[in-house]
Amino acid sequence: MENNNLKTAFRSLKKDRTFSLLNLAGLSLALFCSLMILLWIREQKSIDNFHNNGKDIYIIYENLHVEGDINSSYRTQGILAAPLKEKIPEIKEASNVAWLKDEPDRAIFKVNARQYQFETIFADSNYLKILSYPLLAGDPNKTLNSPKSICISESMAKALFSDPNKAIGQIISYDGKKDLKITAVFKNQPPEASQRFDCIINWPTFLEENTWAKDWGNVGTNTLVMLKKSADPKLTAKKIKHFVDTYVKPDNHYRITLGLQRYGDSYLHDKFENGQISGGKIQYVRLFRLIALFIMIIASINFVNLSTARAVTRAKSTAVRKIIGASRRSLIWNYLTEAFIVTLLATLIALFAVAAALPGFNQLTHSHSYIPGKDPIFWAKLILLVLLTSLAAGLYPAIMTTSFKPIVFLQKTLSVNKNSLIFRKGLVVFQFVLANLLIAGTVIIFQQIHYIHHLDLGFDRNNLIELPVTSNIASKYEAFKNKALQINGVQSLSKMGENPTSVGSLTFGVSWPGKNPNDKIMFNNAAIGYDFVKTLKLHLKAGRDFSKAYPSDTVGYLINEAAQKVMGLDQAVGQPLNFWGHQGSIIGVLKNFHFSSLHDPINPIIFYYGENKDWGNILIRVEPSKTKVVLTSLEKLYKNITGGAEFTYTFSDDDFNKMYQKEQLLSKLSGYFSFIAIFISCLGLLGLIIFAANQRTKEIGIRKILGARVGSILKILLKEFAQLIFISIVIATPLCFYLMQKWLGGYAYRIQIHWWVFLIAGCVSVIIAFFTVGYQTLKAAVANPVDSLRSE
Repeated sequence: MENNNLKTAFRSLKKDRTFSLLNLAGLSLALFCSLMILLWIREQKSIDNFHNNGKDIYIIYENLHVEGDINSSYRTQGILAAPLKEKIPEIKEASNVAWLKDEPDRAIFKVNARQYQFETIFADSNYLKILSYPLLAGDPNKTLNSPKSICISESMAKALFSDPNKAIGQIISYDGKKDLKITAVFKNQPPEASQRFDCIINWPTFLEENTWAKDWGNVGTNTLVMLKKSADPKLTAKKIKHFVDTYVKPDNHYRITLGLQRYGDSYLHDKFENGQISGGKIQYVRLFRLIALFIMIIASINFVNLSTARAVTRAKSTAVRKIIGASRRSLIWNYLTEAFIVTLLATLIALFAVAAALPGFNQLTHSHSYIPGKDPIFWAKLILLVLLTSLAAGLYPAIMTTSFKPIVFLQKTLSVNKNSLIFRKGLVVFQFVLANLLIAGTVIIFQQIHYIHHLDLGFDRNNLIELPVTSNIASKYEAFKNKALQINGVQSLSKMGENPTSVGSLTFGVSWPGKNPNDKIMFNNAAIGYDFVKTLKLHLKAGRDFSKAYPSDTVGYLINEAAQKVMGLDQAVGQPLNFWGHQGSIIGVLKNFHFSSLHDPINPIIFYYGENKDWGNILIRVEPSKTKVVLTSLEKLYKNITGGAEFTYTFSDDDFNKMYQKEQLLSKLSGYFSFIAIFISCLGLLGLIIFAANQRTKEIGIRKILGARVGSILKILLKEFAQLIFISIVIATPLCFYLMQKWLGGYAYRIQIHWWVFLIAGCVSVIIAFFTVGYQTLKAAVANPVDSLRSE
């Protein structure tokens, strides 16, 4: 019986080649897109979920309750881990880490007079007990257990000593500050690790360099904990919620609470709202999962439409099979077998296409997706997808087609069932609603990305080079600055403790005369050098920049308009200001500029003197047409001054773009998938117009004999489809407006959605659809009526 079903199904597919190819093309394309998306989602969900004790590993997040507002982040106190482990019995291990959720430091290491740069983080001795980075050499009980210990990666060990086993016990110089002993070599991190680094330096070294981290009033580092197997995470979260109250006394204006989040979830769920985890990258995962579903629905609708449209042409064969004894069940199985064969062939085609396209897709998405050939769960899901798609595409046509009585077929009185026709039209409307949603949504996303990249940030991020301040250059900064300014094409040079497009440091340690001592106002802050305003091309509202001509500027401060507003100062310049216990005065007020993501409003910020600080970035403004020449000269100068150290740099514009990689990815992929969705929809339209033209061949012939022109016949054939597309546009417009308003709500600075966006989306779908069916319609309209009426 099964063999007979297969033969019948193949015979039917071969007979109706046009419809079979249209179905195969639509399903192949849909499955290709869906598989690409699902593999990307699989890769995203695997990040930080490879650790052996993953279910028990948690990251601490901190809620700062200030004047009724809650500011949440993963930044915690640098001395939090040890007291947590000591006082909370459910915690098995705890570790302070810097920087788990931020970019690692790029430190200089010296071995045998040769210098190297490696990405560096800091952690205490429990770190490698919590996270699963297998050791290739060294004693796991002695890693990072002394103030002079360092653990390095396999690649770093090979770069320095050619063999990981030779690295153990070796002494290397760190940033010219101290010598460190290698106590362990860990295996290189897998692609699933969110944080990339080459080595881990002991925590006491970090505290020596960053004394602020010893104060319970300052936050900035991260804290990881591993719970005991018997521990209840919810109960543990309640116990640690007010843990910091012992060290930082709360009041009605300010308090700190702690929360627990499984570390494996923190990559995708990294946004907070009112002290609770509320989203993050998971929103993009959900969105692309929805797009994959949309595309599969559109392709399945094509299958259903084309199959039900073919019901009339297959009527006689179905009737004959019923009369000679075929049961309805066997006929339904035959249709489902046919759907399964098409879906299976489409899946095989899609798999080959995915294998070929994955390298380019990974480059586009900055991911490491792959076809997991040895993962039975993946193949089980793929088989389930094939079965569900076959069922979704084949069940309704099978039931509908086999429901007719044989006598109706054989008497040639069969007409298209009205309910079937309405259902088919509804499916066409539905698939074009989805296609229009994707088109309009893509246009709005593109507009927002364009708005971000062309918004006046209040400073010029173009032609701005950033050199990291390492130990090689820190002590020689003045000499480097003086010679760099003599290079043709260098306009100005300054220094900044952070990245100008992403200032993350926060503090409450700001006071001024008249401030309510109970008020807790949070300020961003950054150290800057001379000529900062000039180099960034900022705009001064009042006062001046830091200047060597004023020695008192070493205790002077620059603030922005937002800071002046929260301070309530009409005339801020000259007013006294206390920052971290250092008394000084305000020397200038900057017009507001964006120093963080456009998702956030502009916060108060204070800039303090940092010309002599040994961290941060050197900022160099160059003439637009001389960037390449300047970089060559800067590299030569840098190596001469530092004794041949590696010259590394970034562009401020690139740093800015990195902040919006997710949005750029969304824009690109949405564009591709929108085109594919409309293309698949048009494949279905093409099949339906072919069917409609074939069904009305004789009608068209008679109309032409009676004098009807080609234009009027085209109008008759296209009118129905035009109405369906118009209805889909009317439905999609308000739905898309609502969804995109919610997405734009995540930006403090965003575009307004205009009506013409939906007009463009509608016109695009109409034009593409009509180009798709136009040729076939015209072919039917200009056909010789003699050919269509000859049989009569």
